[in-house]
Amino acid sequence: MVNARQLIPVGFNSPLSLADYNWSEDNSKLLVFTNTRKVWRYNTRGDYWVLNLKSGKLIQLGKHLNESSLMFAKFSPDGNKVAYVSEQNIFVEQLDSGEITQVTRDGGAHIINGTFDWVYEEELSCRDGFRWSPDGETIAYWQSDTQGVGTFYLIDNVDSIYSKPILLPYPKVGTTNSAVKIGFVSAAGGDTRWLNIPGDPRNNYLARMDFIPHSNEVMIQQLNRLQNTNKVWIGTVSTLKLVNILAETDPAYLDIHDDIQWLDKETSFTWTSERDGWAHLYNVSRDGKKIDLITKGDFDVVNINCIDPKGGYVYYIASPENYTQRYLYRSKINGKGTAERVSPLSMSGQHAYQISSNAKFAIHTFENSLTPPRVSLINLSTHKELKLLEDNATLKDNYNSLNLRSKEFFKIDIGEVVLDGWMIKPKNFDPEKKYPLIVHVYGEPAGSTVQDNWRTGDNLWHQYLAQLGYIVISVDNRGTKVPRGRDFRKCIYRQIGLLAADDQASAAKKIFKMYPFIDQQRVGIWGWSGGGQMSLHSIFRHGDIFKTAIAVSFVSDQTLYDNIYQERFMGLPEDNKEGYREGSPITHAKKLKGNLMIIHGTADDNVHYQNFEMLANELIKQNKIFNMMSYPMRSHSINERENTTLHMRRTMENYWINYLTPGAM
Repeated sequence: MVNARQLIPVGFNSPLSLADYNWSEDNSKLLVFTNTRKVWRYNTRGDYWVLNLKSGKLIQLGKHLNESSLMFAKFSPDGNKVAYVSEQNIFVEQLDSGEITQVTRDGGAHIINGTFDWVYEEELSCRDGFRWSPDGETIAYWQSDTQGVGTFYLIDNVDSIYSKPILLPYPKVGTTNSAVKIGFVSAAGGDTRWLNIPGDPRNNYLARMDFIPHSNEVMIQQLNRLQNTNKVWIGTVSTLKLVNILAETDPAYLDIHDDIQWLDKETSFTWTSERDGWAHLYNVSRDGKKIDLITKGDFDVVNINCIDPKGGYVYYIASPENYTQRYLYRSKINGKGTAERVSPLSMSGQHAYQISSNAKFAIHTFENSLTPPRVSLINLSTHKELKLLEDNATLKDNYNSLNLRSKEFFKIDIGEVVLDGWMIKPKNFDPEKKYPLIVHVYGEPAGSTVQDNWRTGDNLWHQYLAQLGYIVISVDNRGTKVPRGRDFRKCIYRQIGLLAADDQASAAKKIFKMYPFIDQQRVGIWGWSGGGQMSLHSIFRHGDIFKTAIAVSFVSDQTLYDNIYQERFMGLPEDNKEGYREGSPITHAKKLKGNLMIIHGTADDNVHYQNFEMLANELIKQNKIFNMMSYPMRSHSINERENTTLHMRRTMENYWINYLTPGAM
């Protein structure tokens, strides 16, 4: 569609490197994102170029602004203008003349226009903070005032002879949030007119905002601070009138969903809710008075892939029988009939689909624990493959040549619930001998480790540990992000770290009975982030089971983490003092009896290095012997700078070998 030669700017010797791209609505222009830079966790800042396919002209946007300072550029509906954010202000550029209009001017310092602070990005997935109106006349945008938000300092000790502080406005549990509001400004410039949304702007979250198609109205989702009420507002651009049409509530907490599509000439919209105990899609009238269930059954809708009003179906991923797998289903938008499976019965594993708007074609990706992703174009009605895009055959051949043992999926009945797990055995496994066990854990509501796919579970690392002579197992405790219904996921409310670690201990005891080849005196556990916290809980509170642990990038005290995440699952600290105290591993550090290694990056902007130092300080105070490893100026993922990943894995390997003797006995 575009030749590489068309993407060579005047004076350049090679084409632009594409980090991302977007088409104008009429497909006559291409917007290219390149030369990107990281903002917080993601590369959202860089340079933008526009290619006019008719004239062949390639122009750079915002040339008089600072290099690589542009964010979230997007075409106006008519394709004649592009709006973008630069240094916390919003600009509109005319493509024919190159004229640039700065439509906000107060951005900078503690005022953020058109994008968000750290915690909104991290926990609410809010990054792009402005929207074009359907008529292209107005821009609606979020503004954040970070004044009063606590500043955390990351310290760079390795890049100069003097340390350099890195300032990070970061609201910890129970502390002050940014004040966030939404306003409208003309694309031609002028004053912003602000919506007067009820509620303290520092104790409510404006989590979503989008224009309703073919209108001058926006739909806004407002979460309260406890995140157990989501109020849906419709705001009118011309009058600033606000109407509350829906209030979704939950005794525990709510998740934000992005499944809204307007139907029947904008008289109703789709909405995801767990109100019947399962995550399902509903059809809600514009005034919110009529709410009809679309997807029906005792199963969770994992995600919506396509809503096809003309064909009369919604297509979605679900897994009613096996929570480790994912399949495509469809239900009639009118709610009649039962769910129909679209994915073939013969393909057991996980399926993902990019579906055309008319639901006739899809890019289909299939994988399981033995099969790397196989990507093809299919006819959706027959599921017949029309074109193979990538089968990863070389990868599969290389993997198979290693003759590794595949993951074995199993179920563990711990009495109150049956959990899913997997096991990897050493290559020359002998069931008559005893092997040490390493448990891999995550355990928090943000993710799952037991999935029948190619990627989840740090697969090759665990295969490597198995070849050293370990049994490796992972179990999804209650509260993890799996499609097992509201109660399974939300039973951990106000007790993060407690029920999950207890489930891991109960699972380990049951596994000892199920598999007599496991040496109960050689049992270790490890995890990263939330899994690091679970590993600490396991060795501190269940030291009779877990003898050795490695905790990476962990939260040691829950009050040190960000407020949106922690308060969502734990409530406010003043209302749940015991939960926060008992749910923090540092409270139980005095109980350590086994072998512990803690690992952290000093530039972790997510789970601060402070957690590492506070835990180390407490362990020293309690006269507990432990091992520790810091990675200077590495973030939460500990993968920056030369040789980091290899060094960290070797460090972990050596610790396991030294403190959890590998091999059969």
